[in-house]
Amino acid sequence: MATNTQDDPLLQVVTFRIGEEEFGVNILQVQEIIRMLDITKVPKAPEFVEGVINLRGKVIPIIDLRKRFGLPFRERDKTTRIIVVELGATVVGFIVDAVSEVLRLPASTVEPPPPVVAGLDAEYISGVGKLDDRLLIMLDMNRLLSRDEQRALGV
Repeated sequence: MATNTQDDPLLQVVTFRIGEEEFGVNILQVQEIIRMLDITKVPKAPEFVEGVINLRGKVIPIIDLRKRFGLPFRERDKTTRIIVVELGATVVGFIVDAVSEVLRLPASTVEPPPPVVAGLDAEYISGVGKLDDRLLIMLDMNRLLSRDEQRALGV
């Protein structure tokens, strides 16, 4: 990795896996990471909403990122986690296959997404981080849901 200089700020990134892909999100967007809890289904909820959980007395909607990204269902196991994020005034949980680590990434190693990836459907990809032997798809959690989806959640 590139060495850090005064001109190259470090990004703190929470990394997680969905399938074989590794994603990263700015740690400032993450409120907390929790183990899977029982999810209560909500009748007539938008298709992308898995249900709701009670997190210390607060009811929060849960979104399965596998569904959001159009990936096949995978049984949840002991590595499955919920990343809790504040989107506007609403707290939302995102189910991921596993949380990997917190990294310090020099900002210079993050490039804009390639034009082929940066279509309208992928506006939530804020960049691609280059690590020694792997690429990290950087997500902007605030853009992960469309305006209609955010409205449906009250964000």
